[in-house]
Amino acid sequence: MLDVDPSVAMIKATVQIDQPINEAKRMVGTGFLVSTPKPGGGVEVVLVTAAHVFEKMPAQQVRLGWRVMNAKGDWVYTPEFLTIRSTSGPLWYQHPSQDIAVIPVELPDGFREAAVPDAWLADDVSFTVQHIDPGDEMMTLGYPHGLSANIAGFPILRAGRLASYPLSPSTRYPTFLIDLTAVPGNSGGPVYLSRAGAHPLIAGVLIKQVEDDNQRLELGVVTDAVFVRETIDLMLKAQLSGQAPRSGATVPAPPAPMKTPGTSGDMTGN
Repeated sequence: MLDVDPSVAMIKATVQIDQPINEAKRMVGTGFLVSTPKPGGGVEVVLVTAAHVFEKMPAQQVRLGWRVMNAKGDWVYTPEFLTIRSTSGPLWYQHPSQDIAVIPVELPDGFREAAVPDAWLADDVSFTVQHIDPGDEMMTLGYPHGLSANIAGFPILRAGRLASYPLSPSTRYPTFLIDLTAVPGNSGGPVYLSRAGAHPLIAGVLIKQVEDDNQRLELGVVTDAVFVRETIDLMLKAQLSGQAPRSGATVPAPPAPMKTPGTSGDMTGN
């Protein structure tokens, strides 16, 4: 059993990613920290986010919103810079077909226990084995429009119902929908199921909102956590072989939702 509430564990692992554009504007996304065993021993901590979050931030560095507790027991927001690209190109590792990126990070003192283990990431059988069905409630964490829950910089927790069927196999259905309004700043946040007495199951990464003819449908698109696992594996293999980070322009997943197959033209409802 967990020593803390499952959602508290996810909140502590989630951070704001931002990059100032000018004095009045900044770009904002969300990421979360995952620890994974290294093949040669030891543990690597990576920041997981949507690949387009890094792609849309043009400068070499972003700010990560660390939060540490001071001697008085107060949480303090202490952002630090992370270099995401060099003159040679991006430093993050990117899934070849999905909007997922990971990058190794060094955690500051006071934040070292925040990363969640990669065992919390769903795999290809998790949804079936754990009987996860449409209508189940999922949680997500993020920074909508750059807003945080408080001056300490903690993310905002929101919830939505699973709105897709079927969920597997991920090779055919790489994304799924949740009944939730996703706005800029939420991209890259974890989507998970909170289970009493057990660790959360990270189902995926929120990547975008759904719009049709410029109308918001109050739906969020989530990329399956299987692809986070695959991207971490890609990173570890590249590190072992001495290869440079694998990244590039995001290849969009099949649309979700999409027009009903076999139909065309405008639709009107009753």
